[in-house]
Amino acid sequence: MPLAERDYQYREIFTKAVCGKGRLYFQATHTVRLPETPSSILGCWVINHTYTADKAGDAVELVVSYDINIWYSFDNNTKTAVAKETVSYVEKVTLNYFDTNAIPGSMQIHCRVTQAPSAVEATVTKNRDGVLVKVEGEFYVEAVAETKICVLVYPPGCHDDDKFDEADAASADSPNEGEELDPDILLDDLD
Repeated sequence: MPLAERDYQYREIFTKAVCGKGRLYFQATHTVRLPETPSSILGCWVINHTYTADKAGDAVELVVSYDINIWYSFDNNTKTAVAKETVSYVEKVTLNYFDTNAIPGSMQIHCRVTQAPSAVEATVTKNRDGVLVKVEGEFYVEAVAETKICVLVYPPGCHDDDKFDEADAASADSPNEGEELDPDILLDDLD
């Protein structure tokens, strides 16, 4: 017998789900002061990258830190040295999707680095007392929280599920399992 729309029932279920998402591509330029006047830059690396992520209003606040290492020559390219500077700063990631039904206080922030911060350019400053380092990277964040979802319930329920016994369990493990099933049975009941 076909089911009328009024025969369907709905239930609200509490579950944990992704309630917000955001992505941040960043570019930052840092000035690293050097004790000597550099002749040229021989290499530049970003290492020891760390970060923390916390919810801040409708966004996620990232506290980012990394070390910039610069290998440079000085004294008319006759000597070399390595300079190191630790950089820390704060970035905000806007959540481009956010479920307002999320239960307050249940929020957890998950963050992953999709592009590790790396030095893309290093140039000597105009007054030759340091190096300008351009760094870029990318983060992806998800806000996971308890929320409500609404599901459609099939009113007749599961047919004869409480009559399942050990004989049925033994036959379910047989190699011919599923051969007698009619794949259209569910579609027929919903018409």
